[in-house]
This record gives sequence, structure tokens and C-alpha cells, in this order.
Amino acid sequence: MPLHSVARVEKKSLRLDDEMQFIRSWIEKPLSTGAVMPSSRALARAMARYVDPRSQGPVIELGPGTGPVTEALVRHGVNPGRLILVEFNPDFCRLLRTRYPAATVVQGDAYRLRRLLESYVDEPAAAVVSGLPLVTKPLRTRVRLISDAMTLLATGAPFVQFTYAMLPPIPKELSGVRAESSELIWMNLPPARVWVYRGR
Repeated sequence: MPLHSVARVEKKSLRLDDEMQFIRSWIEKPLSTGAVMPSSRALARAMARYVDPRSQGPVIELGPGTGPVTEALVRHGVNPGRLILVEFNPDFCRLLRTRYPAATVVQGDAYRLRRLLESYVDEPAAAVVSGLPLVTKPLRTRVRLISDAMTLLATGAPFVQFTYAMLPPIPKELSGVRAESSELIWMNLPPARVWVYRGR
């Protein structure tokens, strides 16, 4: 079998392993995992496109899971050494440390973001990219998360969040924040949309 065919088979096998691990985590803790399957490549690429790889400062990813968005960020040109990956699930943390040894993997609750990252972030972040299941949380928790994220971000830097819901995960009318959204991404299961929030 040609080498490129072997690589393709290995990649498919890896994706299947990730999907099985995600399903197991979702069955055990559906509200903390938030999705039955990892983000599709189309959704991951759509999220990564909002991050400027030439910008300065760390890129913080919340809830990376098995790393599909992390992979898209790296493919988009973000140096893995700039990544701070915040993941609650210890199994996913071990997997991420193996796949992205140059990244900083922080195990903890991303909904306590400022306290969790105070010893890891010493300059304004270039982006916060979130795969958290925001719509499962009370509005107060969501607003606190984006407020914490905005204190970590450089001026004008994006907070990138996907959602399966029809409504934005954080209200567009939030004071001091402007929001924009992508088109619906049909190549994801279920279809999803990317919302981007920036400080005014």
C-alpha cells in the first residue's frame, strides 16, 4: 500500500478513536462534554480563520476536547508553543499533551477563567477560541465567561465561539462588546454557526 494511503487510513482510524472517546465522555457527562462528536474539519477551519497567526500573544482555547480545533489552528499557522489549552476532562488533557507537546495544557474549569490562567498569561492574548457548551449554562455564567475573556484579550482581539443553537450563545446587545456571526456551517453534525465577539 502506498505511504499516502497508509497515512490516510491512520488518520481515519485516529478520527474514529477520537469520536469513540467523545461519545464515551458525552454518555458519562453530557452537560460538561456538550457534544456527541468532535467538531468537524469544516467547523474547526471556520473557527481558526478568525485568528490571525501573525498576531502577538498567546492563543487560548477553551474546551479543546480531542483537539480538532487545535489542529485547525496549527494548520492555519498558529505556533503550537503559543497555545494555552484549557480542558476539564483529564483523559482529553493527557491526549492533548501527547499530540501538542509544545502547547500549555491546563486542566481545570474554564468558567473560572481569570483565576485559572492568572499564572499562565503574562501578556494580552491574541484570541480566545471556545468549544464550550455555553448554551447549557445560565446566562449569568456565560456573561461572566466573556467578561473574564475580554480582560485577557488584546484590544480588538476575538473571542470565537461556536453554537448549534439558532440564537447567539451570548446576547449581541451585551454592553461594550460587538458581535458578528458566520453563515450556517452545514458540513457539521449538527449544523453549527460561529460567533465572534470583540471589545468595543
